[in-house]
Formats: sequence, C-alpha cells, structure tokens
Amino acid sequence: MSDFNAADHRFMAEALRLAEQGLYTTEPNPRVGCVVVKDGEIAGRGFHRKAGEAHAEVLALKEAGSDAKGATLYVTLEPCSHQGKTPPCADAVIAAGIKRVVAAMGDPNPKVAGQGFEKLKRAGITVLSGLMEPQASALNPGFISRMTRGRPWVRSKLAVSLDGRTALASGQSKWISGDAAREDVHRWRARSSVVLTGIGTILADDPNFSVRLAGEWRQPVKVVVDTNLSTPPNAKLLQQNAEQVYFATAVDDPEEQEAILNTGASIQVFPEKRGFMDLKAILESLVELECNEVLVEAGAGMNGALLEAGLLDEFIIYIVPCLMGDTARGMFSLPPLASLQERRELVITDMRMIGNDLRVMLRPK
Repeated sequence: MSDFNAADHRFMAEALRLAEQGLYTTEPNPRVGCVVVKDGEIAGRGFHRKAGEAHAEVLALKEAGSDAKGATLYVTLEPCSHQGKTPPCADAVIAAGIKRVVAAMGDPNPKVAGQGFEKLKRAGITVLSGLMEPQASALNPGFISRMTRGRPWVRSKLAVSLDGRTALASGQSKWISGDAAREDVHRWRARSSVVLTGIGTILADDPNFSVRLAGEWRQPVKVVVDTNLSTPPNAKLLQQNAEQVYFATAVDDPEEQEAILNTGASIQVFPEKRGFMDLKAILESLVELECNEVLVEAGAGMNGALLEAGLLDEFIIYIVPCLMGDTARGMFSLPPLASLQERRELVITDMRMIGNDLRVMLRPK
C-alpha cells in the first residue's frame, strides 16, 4: 500500500506548479515549490524566485503563519540543511512546528544529500519522500546533472526540413522555421545558463543568441568553441554584453588573443584531443560558472562531435513542412555506419505543433 493518498498527490501537484514559475529565474539554484496544508486546506504557498532570495519553504511558512503548527509541508526538493546565501530551510521547518513533510525527491547537492531529511526526523517530524519524483526531476535536469555528473545538461536545438536538412549547401539557413517556433527557441534560451556554439555558425550566420521576448529576461552566457580564434572582433555577439561571452580555444598566444580580449570577452585555453577541442573538458569547465542547462545552437560538425562523445542529453527538433534537397546540409556530421546495428536510437519524449512546425523532443535511448 502506498504511503501517499489522493490529497498528497493533489498538494504535490500544486507545489510542482509553483516550482515551474521559477523556470527562467532561479539559476544556478534549483526550481522549487512548496505548500503548507492545515486541515485539508492550503495555508501557505511559495516558490523560489531567484538565487539569494528566500527559498520556497520559507515563503510558504511565512504565508501560513501560525497555521504552520501541526501542518503538513509539501515540497518538490528536500529542504536544505546548510548555510548558503540564506539560512537552512530545515531549521525554519522545525521552528514553525511542522508535523509532517512530504518531498518529491532528495537533494542531489552533496552539501545536503539526505542531511535535510535527517535533521527533520531528529526533530520528530514525519518525513516521506518520492512522491511525483519524475515530475520534480524534469524541472531540474541541469541542477541534478551538475551535482551528480559534474557537467551541465546539454540540449541541442535544430530546425530541419522534412528531408532532414538544416541549411542550403551555401550555409544559408535563415529562416527555415516559422515565427512561433523561433519564439519557442527564445524561451529555451531564456531557461538555459549557456548557449554553446561553434566558429562555423559564427562565421556563417553572425548570430547574437540573445533572448528577444517582451519584458525583462535573464540573458544566457554565450560560449564559442573556436579552435584557432577566428571570430572577428566585430561579430554581433561581441557588440553587447561581451563580458558574458566566453571563448574555448587552443590558441595560447597573448598577441593572438588580444583583439578578442579587448572586446571584454573571456578566453579559456583547452588542449586539443586528437586534433579537436575537448568538448567534455569544456562542458565540465562550465560547472565553475554554476551552469545548469546548455542549449547547443550549432551546425552539423559540433552536433556530430557532441553526439559521438556521448555529451548530448536531449534534442529539440523543429520539423518544418518543406523539402530542401540532397545537396543541403544535414543535422550531424558522423562517420558512416557499417551496419544498421550501429545506428543511434533515440526515444521521443514529446511531440507537439508549434505554429506550422512540429516540435519533437528526444533523448538518447
């Protein structure tokens, strides 16, 4: 028999809905929602809005006030037990007199990792975990990846014709997808810590990879993999907020770096691996910047290299109802397969129409 009843599911669903409101703002912290329930009614709600501000539990407890005493607290992630930019949430839960805590999942952060639950149990609070855990994990794939794998969660965004082509042979690709799909891409950028691209895309399209949506939005850091430091200093992405642009290169000569550094951008030198940039090392270096989610907006070369290295976690593919012919460019530069058994299988996790285009979400099998 399950430890959870129908009411538990209903209140956790509300906590998850609240957590989702922090989708674009909580970086580098996880998205967390919380509700305090007394006598079958919600007495307090809260979600974490921004790093450095109050956590979801503290906000929900504040709203609940004296009704928190003897109540049940539903939270999408284990209450923290350590002093960060804010005091430990577990202490606030204990001080409020909460009787029962229901959490969707434990905190993968080694600084917490079960210690929050233990602190609550020692205070005599009933603690249950695991309710709607897949939904809670889906809100924070980047935070979980950074804490458990030492690298961000990596998504690749591709817009392709019905015959799987991303650009003409000349490199022209603006615009394959429709307005609605392009707006959807801006939302994926907005929730990402980093947009990762390659020198080929910079030279072909001169993009700036900014979030262009109505209202105020946090802009992602831009990381350019540029082996020979060939990016022109007047490139669009260096004309605004250049201090948010990082170059991963093999060029270690201060004179060759000077023009890029003068724009305000940063450069980090990585060793080449079999003649190519070490993409794994580049992604792992982003942990120092507390990056959770990376959106790859690049060509077939980089996408192929990431796929070959096993570094792509998810694909966002916009399939556009048009045909571009067999001389147009494909999605991934990969070595030829000797047999069908060598094919890379993917699992479709979501399909929906975005305007006139079909958006397919996939993950490696």
